[in-house]
Amino acid sequence: MLGAIIGDVAGSRFEWEPLKSKDFTLLSRDLGCRLTDDSVMTLAIADAILACEGDYSDLGRRAAASMQALGRAYPQAGYGGRFAQWLTQEDPKPYHSYGNGAAMRVSPCGFAASSLEEAVALSRAVTEVTHDHPEAMKAAEAVASAIYLARTGATLADLRAFIEANYYPIDFTLDQIRPGYVFDVSCQGSVPQAFASLFESTGYEDAIRNGISLGGDSDTIAAITGGMAQALYGVPADLRAQVLPFLDRRQRAIFDRFEAVFGRPEERSH
Repeated sequence: MLGAIIGDVAGSRFEWEPLKSKDFTLLSRDLGCRLTDDSVMTLAIADAILACEGDYSDLGRRAAASMQALGRAYPQAGYGGRFAQWLTQEDPKPYHSYGNGAAMRVSPCGFAASSLEEAVALSRAVTEVTHDHPEAMKAAEAVASAIYLARTGATLADLRAFIEANYYPIDFTLDQIRPGYVFDVSCQGSVPQAFASLFESTGYEDAIRNGISLGGDSDTIAAITGGMAQALYGVPADLRAQVLPFLDRRQRAIFDRFEAVFGRPEERSH
């Protein structure tokens, strides 16, 4: 999930000041980079998966509990309005959202799964507790599936063929859409763009820069792209070293436990 966190932090300073270029400093606290809700909720999903200890029959309930616990601990992370309300509810219910929060937090499912079928099942369990709209369920499933396939040997061409056959027709290029692309928090308006950012990439950092360069919901598109790019390429050591200090002690403890149980994805990839 480190790939998603890097994407979130790198894109955070451009969320409300869109950039239509790949030429920028990637990670800098001095320039305004920070951890946002994308990373907090990704860590919450990782925490829930860890709590299951391999028995995922109760993952949905655990995911809701972890998201509420971390969401309440970091109230200024930048949650959407309806999700912020959901975080405060005593008996939280899904609210039929098709927002891209479903896709930005799902990367731990792809890294923890032991099969493609399990990646799909885990993604559904952690998504339906909030984003139970079909578009959100599809987006989360697509991202988790791509991560599982990438970390188990699929090539970039394999991933593109799989996604286009099962989820989204990526019938555009980034150069074609960049000039007119605007801020869009829907799954259908941002997840295909994250896949295009991956499919046109030459490496992990290039994928992140692709997503941010669209000038839309930069932190979330980069987080979605980053999770998939980590599974495909691994994360460069220098970027790992730069981003880990953005995590506080509680966040780092979850991150370290997840890696201890599931390994560094770059160590398990092809």
